[in-house]
Amino acid sequence: MSKKPTILFVCVHNAGRSQMAAGFMRELGGDRVEVLSAGTTPKNEINPVAIAAMAEVGIDIANQQPKILTTEAVLESDAVITMGCGDACPFYPGKRYEDWVFEDPAGQDLAFVRKVRDDIKVRVEVLLSELLTNLA
Repeated sequence: MSKKPTILFVCVHNAGRSQMAAGFMRELGGDRVEVLSAGTTPKNEINPVAIAAMAEVGIDIANQQPKILTTEAVLESDAVITMGCGDACPFYPGKRYEDWVFEDPAGQDLAFVRKVRDDIKVRVEVLLSELLTNLA
């Protein structure tokens, strides 16, 4: 990988897990990465509890909008991180794929979403480190 890596985070609704992961990657990766997120069946808005949980750590995802997963988004990404979308996520050779297993924060309280948020942050930090090491 010789260019700035593009990371795509995918979950079913693109309203919680993938949005939190994208928020952390944008915050931690800055201009060293391109960040995309999408869902196989996106909701109309971001989960308000996910917005609140991310705001607690100084990351604003309130202005993000759930997006539908497209073939183009997968093709332009170096790493595709799925979170619970199973076979609905397309697979293309030559891409780095990881399936991160986190419980869906939809309908959960803030304490539950905080735990998911914190687990996502750890995974994002590791992924970012690995991607930037591969650039060196």
